Amino acid sequence: MTVLPWQPGTTPLMLAPMQGLTNRALRAYFIEHVRPDVIFTEFMRVNTAPAGAGLTAADLRDVATEQEGVPLVVQLVGHEREALVLAARVAQEAGAAHINLNMGCPYGRMGGGLTGGGMLRCPDDLAEVIPALREAIDGSFSVKIRTGYDDPDQILSLLPLFESSGVDFLVLHPRTVVQKFDGVADHGVTAQVVRETRLPVIANGDIRSAADGGRVLGETGAAGLMLGRGAIADPALFRRLRGVVNREPGREERRTEVGRYLREMLTRYGQLSCDDTQVLNKVKEIIAYLGDPELSKPLKELLRARTVGAFETALHGLC
Repeated sequence: MTVLPWQPGTTPLMLAPMQGLTNRALRAYFIEHVRPDVIFTEFMRVNTAPAGAGLTAADLRDVATEQEGVPLVVQLVGHEREALVLAARVAQEAGAAHINLNMGCPYGRMGGGLTGGGMLRCPDDLAEVIPALREAIDGSFSVKIRTGYDDPDQILSLLPLFESSGVDFLVLHPRTVVQKFDGVADHGVTAQVVRETRLPVIANGDIRSAADGGRVLGETGAAGLMLGRGAIADPALFRRLRGVVNREPGREERRTEVGRYLREMLTRYGQLSCDDTQVLNKVKEIIAYLGDPELSKPLKELLRARTVGAFETALHGLC
């Protein structure tokens, strides 16, 4: 029997894979401070070229069963069956115990082509891809998916395939691919999917507070939550959902939390790269998700910083 990447009988809180953002350094910050139950790699692009599995040396350095004791799910993005199967085998040989197929990314070639969310444009092909991956993967095999390419009911027609193929769990973001992040995530669809499948469903999308998370779990019956943009904006969201800290931080508490978060990430990125521009760009990517109206002035100052020194000086405006 396949071992899932979370403990039986628990409600897992997962850190979402976000390309260009949830790299090893950011994952390590979350592990140290809030310890998600499950973490994911950024997606690893699987090329269809016949030579090799399409996984780079950098990809393979990120492959593991866990990171600092937290189960790590390796996410693949591609569309061609043989290339995906080969990539899954290579990832397993490098140490992966849990593999996820990205069928939800809505951007660029991911949404407009046949990769990521674009896989939903050719649902007939999935009848070959999904069973082949299941056969090749020894550990858990999951799918991260939107409700459909342009039809929010498409997910319902795919559930029999996922079940019969032996997929272990689904991560559902209840928007269509063409919606990208417009509108709101319709967790009424999540609830319908939970009712119509025996597979564990992890709810993802527009979970920005402890109240959001509690409501989604209560209204959908989902097996757990995947936290993405909400977690990047507030890493303590994991602890808020667990009832360990205040569900809603006060103004000064929030200022202090954000200041410490950005200061530590500046240090962590600095340990990975000696290029100040790269370090600043990575930290500024985090700032883009913060969106606190009461912090708008100091955050703008941080975005204006052109050197690490200037950024550190501007951080004094937060804490």
